[in-house]
Amino acid sequence: MADSNAQRLDRIEQKLDEIAYIMVSLAKAEEKIEALKDDHDKMYERINRLSTKLDDIERKVDENSRTVGLINKIVIAAVIAAVGSLVAQWM
Repeated sequence: MADSNAQRLDRIEQKLDEIAYIMVSLAKAEEKIEALKDDHDKMYERINRLSTKLDDIERKVDENSRTVGLINKIVIAAVIAAVGSLVAQWM
């Protein structure tokens, strides 16, 4: 009888050890998940900031495009006027 009780206690002790190991593993997994969540949140915020910067750059590019277009028109008009005046002088 004492032998079977000792065996039972040994099995219970082994199962408790397994449960303790599993609990430690779960705690480690939860810590990793929390760290990944924090990383995800940081990356999300960074992507949002980059998106805002891209929007600002897009606005500036549009403004510069309009300015360059206007300058091109002015230069073309000046070239046409210069060519016209040269042709008028020769005739």
